[in-house]
Amino acid sequence: MKFYKYLFTSFLLVFSSLGYSQIVDSITTKELKEITVTGYKDEDEKVSPINITSVLIDSVTTSTNFTVCDQLKKVEGVSILSTGNGIAKPVIRGLYGNRVLVLLNGLRFDNQQWQDEHGIGITSFGLSKIELIKGPLGILYGAEAMGGVVNLIEEQKPAANSSETDYGLTFNTNTMGGQFQIGHKAAYKNKWWRIRAGFDNNADYSDGKNNRVLNTRFKGYYLKTTWGFDKNKWSSTNNFSSSFNQFGFVFNDIYNFVYPDKRWSRSLSENPCHLVLLNIFSSENKFSFNGHSKLFVNAGLQSNQRMENEGGGAISLNMLLLTAQALLKLEHQINEHQKIIVANLNSLEDNTNFGARKIVPDASMHENNLSVNYEIEFNDKWIFENGIGYGLKSIKTFFTASVNGPEKEIPVFNKQSPYYNFLSGISFFPNDNFNFKLNFASGVRVANLAELSSDGLHEGIFTYEIGNPNLKNEQLYSLNLVTKWKSKFVELWISPFYNHFSNFIYLAKTNEEWYGFPVYRYRQQGAEQFGGEAGINLEICKNLQFKTSYSGMNSKTADGNYISYTPSQKIEPSISCTLNRKKEEPYIFRLSVEHYFKQNHLAPLELGTPAYDLVNLSVSTNLKLKSKLLLLSISDNNLLNTYYYDHLSRFKNYGIYNMGRNICISARIYLN
Repeated sequence: MKFYKYLFTSFLLVFSSLGYSQIVDSITTKELKEITVTGYKDEDEKVSPINITSVLIDSVTTSTNFTVCDQLKKVEGVSILSTGNGIAKPVIRGLYGNRVLVLLNGLRFDNQQWQDEHGIGITSFGLSKIELIKGPLGILYGAEAMGGVVNLIEEQKPAANSSETDYGLTFNTNTMGGQFQIGHKAAYKNKWWRIRAGFDNNADYSDGKNNRVLNTRFKGYYLKTTWGFDKNKWSSTNNFSSSFNQFGFVFNDIYNFVYPDKRWSRSLSENPCHLVLLNIFSSENKFSFNGHSKLFVNAGLQSNQRMENEGGGAISLNMLLLTAQALLKLEHQINEHQKIIVANLNSLEDNTNFGARKIVPDASMHENNLSVNYEIEFNDKWIFENGIGYGLKSIKTFFTASVNGPEKEIPVFNKQSPYYNFLSGISFFPNDNFNFKLNFASGVRVANLAELSSDGLHEGIFTYEIGNPNLKNEQLYSLNLVTKWKSKFVELWISPFYNHFSNFIYLAKTNEEWYGFPVYRYRQQGAEQFGGEAGINLEICKNLQFKTSYSGMNSKTADGNYISYTPSQKIEPSISCTLNRKKEEPYIFRLSVEHYFKQNHLAPLELGTPAYDLVNLSVSTNLKLKSKLLLLSISDNNLLNTYYYDHLSRFKNYGIYNMGRNICISARIYLN
């Protein structure tokens, strides 16, 4: 097993040395249109009782866009848990980490993101859109798909017998850095391919009083390649991506440990930083049979190496996570009104420590999930959907010195955790103006490796964490409603939800100490969440639109305490104006105000945050130059240079404010 592990890692390292990249990628303006769901089922969004939102990745960014999470936070009910601009993870209705499942090329993406100070490590480079599912979808994806699913979808293939080359550049004034990319794709007859490469590099950011926040710099190198074909009733898309990222990280009293270098220095050789080397290969295949059945076969391999330089350039933490996955899904159209989906998910993971410092032990993990979903349509207006899934996840730890040795509290173990999930929903659409969705579903999360077996010091946050191998499965029962009404000039929508947890897992501070560091242990109890989102869109005239939205929620454990990092209530009005120079070359102006309410619903020892407003302004256009298409955008984010704490920023614990004004300039040119 060790020989194959090293052979596989060496293979990926060779490919990763060829190049890298980051930037906002996506479809061009001419391709923006109504889309249907592809990650869950091939059908119109309104037909499914699931709460699904599709986010198109802009060809040029009209807002600050350091990570893929910056695109997601445009959706109501979605926030970002951050440790600076580069380290971020999505928060869907107050849930994050292993409670939100991230899919890349249709397969689970696991980046050892269980700790708050680690991001998901994915950019929007090379993506065309993101499908966001609010609420559990465990029947298809097994454990962890409880708070929501983030499905990242690669850029579209080119038109038949065509080719396209593009260059992109983004510059941020606050960090004096940005992103560059170059891509080429071509299709000939029934085959197509693409290659995309680039990099990003940003210095330390400044807050609303122009104070430098030391060591928030980050940089990355990226490479993506794809080869696909259509042959008779077989369609195949094969992706390989590689990235290498370095993220400077901030901890308490950092200014007593790190000497400030030159203001615009990008050096990460001496200062503390995370290093992440990620390689992914996936093969997506679709087989069609007799016009009534489709078989989806999706398989992939992932290599994720996470390292930490805690100062001085020496690597102390070095973990390698290898993952092999396969998802089989059969869709059969029984008749015009009935459909059945049978799916099987298999995942194998191997986590190995190579560094001197260890937090979790070496371990292997295996999960198998089988599900059946039945859909029936009545009178072309009603869709009923019911599904059930059963799975088993096993986690086996191995002897790892300094973590589970004889002097430690937690021994080696082999834990088997069976689970089940269900979904029952209805979608009603009597006409094109009205859509009603209601679903009741369950989600489950098996305690992750850190929660079960960690026993070590997190030097970046100065805490000593001890796991609990006796933790039970975290079970969620969720009720979700979506109602939309739309006329020619007005659209109204509301989406309330209620979540009930059994055995909610959380990290609690104890009275123990380890050489002066506080000791934290994982606990469990029941929890409840409720809240929702609502909005109104007005088309005042053909070229003028006004939108406003609201999102808010409450989250408590059974003992009456609030859950940490519950997002603040938020209202965001915006107005968009389109001025046509020519029919196909408009100027688009957008002004928005994000109002965040004071957050005083706090977990024990959590810091509150005051209310604040962020004003954002952007203008974008496109120019046709013979056979070229040039897209331009200038945005001013935090226009008033507001000095504020984001409640979901871990920096507030250190008295560090969020980023001040940032002018983002983006350009993208398409050839051919």
